[in-house]
Amino acid sequence: MAAVIAVLEELRGLAPLTAEGAAARFSAQEWTPGGKPRQGVETSWDKGSIGAWIQTFSGGTVSVSFVVWSRGVDESGYFDDLEAVYEQGERALADFLPEIEESPLAGQLIKAEPTEADRDEFMTVKKWTLDARILTAGVMQQDTDLPVMVVVALEETGAA
Repeated sequence: MAAVIAVLEELRGLAPLTAEGAAARFSAQEWTPGGKPRQGVETSWDKGSIGAWIQTFSGGTVSVSFVVWSRGVDESGYFDDLEAVYEQGERALADFLPEIEESPLAGQLIKAEPTEADRDEFMTVKKWTLDARILTAGVMQQDTDLPVMVVVALEETGAA
């Protein structure tokens, strides 16, 4: 998880948070590009078992997301015990949260309340503001046949 914290620390220095700037930080931190450039910028990165993505939304808002834990479906195409997988995800998140809260970022984090949209997207979620950005960590499953994941995301609060 130190690799995620290191990139988050680097991204703090970007004003505004841009896809190009984020890609440069991943490259400098020796993440491996995933070969998914968009508009000339590498948007998919890997380091060890962690995947990261840079997304640019309408209005220029940029989000950098990390999947720090993932559990896929079994051979049948379904989860063997969905509740157990959710519990594993929640434990993985609980193990990761102290790394965020005790990192060099800790002095800049201000606890934020999850929105209704956050509660719809995540099974369990914790949120902070970090300067003028939102840092979110949570357990999610985007669809019933996709993996359950622990995701950490940093997003600009306004248009970049």
